[in-house]
Amino acid sequence: MKELLENSARRAAIYLEGLSERSVTPRADDLTRLRELHISLPDQPTSPEQVLKTLDDVGSPATVASAGPRYFGFVTGGALPASLAASVLASAWDQNAHLRVGSPIGATLENIALGWIRDLLSLSTGWGGGFVTGTTMGNFACLAAARHHVLANSGWDVEAMGLYGAPEIQVIVGDEVHATLSKALALLGLGRDRVVRVPVDGQGRMRADSLPDLSPTSIVCLQAGNVNTGAFDPIRPITRWARRGGAWVHVDGAFGLWAAVSPKTAGLTDGISEVDSIATDLHKWPNVPYDSGLALYRMPEDARRALSMTAAYLPAGDDRQPCHYTPESSRRARGVEIWAALLSLGRSGIVALVERCCRLARRFAEGFSAAGFEVLNEVVLNQVLVSFGDDATTRAVVQAVQDEGTCWCGETFWQGRAAMRVSVSSWATTNDDVERSLDAIIRIARQINT
Repeated sequence: MKELLENSARRAAIYLEGLSERSVTPRADDLTRLRELHISLPDQPTSPEQVLKTLDDVGSPATVASAGPRYFGFVTGGALPASLAASVLASAWDQNAHLRVGSPIGATLENIALGWIRDLLSLSTGWGGGFVTGTTMGNFACLAAARHHVLANSGWDVEAMGLYGAPEIQVIVGDEVHATLSKALALLGLGRDRVVRVPVDGQGRMRADSLPDLSPTSIVCLQAGNVNTGAFDPIRPITRWARRGGAWVHVDGAFGLWAAVSPKTAGLTDGISEVDSIATDLHKWPNVPYDSGLALYRMPEDARRALSMTAAYLPAGDDRQPCHYTPESSRRARGVEIWAALLSLGRSGIVALVERCCRLARRFAEGFSAAGFEVLNEVVLNQVLVSFGDDATTRAVVQAVQDEGTCWCGETFWQGRAAMRVSVSSWATTNDDVERSLDAIIRIARQINT
């Protein structure tokens, strides 16, 4: 076992050391080699050493270098060294973190990390939370708590009785609602399409002057960080309006929530402490390995009533049991990696990470504008949208940039126009990486526009 793990660590180190120079996109011949994996399951066992060798020899070259410094797609962060190392150790521990008795260390580190996050976000000590796979499950868990709360206030036990015959729930979203929140609504039986959609402005922010009337069975879903522009719904004024109607306010803060840690961007999250629930990712800006997300609840008891389970073999008592605040029961000890990432960064480190990514995003925008290309959004955070001409030309540039391999940026469609989306999210990205990427993108765009 020791030799096998040392071999694995050596191979992982070689892989990581090569990320800064390799093509971000796998080469065609490396993808072709994946055919070697398509075999019938052998009758006899294969040695662990051979399994690892095959995985590395065939698998490593076929990866997208999203852990490297020049991946700017899908708001994907890299894994901080401390969090990656902690993930390896946590995998060796193989803890089931659903109950404290199953993993005292897992439960302890979850509690500590939750406390640190509350402090970073300036939330009161009464806020609780649960670590989930990502913001999709974070939205699901938070909206389950919201569903419980608004129906319990109407005298309906939705966990026992379901939604058949229940009072109708009104869900309010912006026209730029993210697909993961809509998915959570569908999973909860609230419906993707049974929502009131509020118009947005040119940056995707919900217009506070177009809000409908509310009731105590209303759930208002806000967005902290539009996935295309980085723009924020006006959290404080909408929350105060919602309070007058007795509504629950949820915030989808997949990456934008972390703007709260920096004095330079905290104003974007003004009013966040007044909402009822927040979902966010930790594998985005905090740069924790996949999969890692967080559901936060201003009133944790609502989450406990919506998500907890009872069985004769489960322990009772006053200790916080992680499984009562997440959709999952058995799960890995995500808190280990989160604790390691936050401890390694410290307050100043996470502030610097957010501020550096925002500064580098502005540099991308400046470079595109100076080269004569149109930046389509106000660069308020780490997101940049750029057009290279008509839709067909822009799509051609995006594809050519991905194929060339210096960096990876995604395609999106923003308010009627195709655009390249640049998301700066990784701790590993440097000034040189941005300049190298800008040079490649502009060179390719000019070639295509010639």
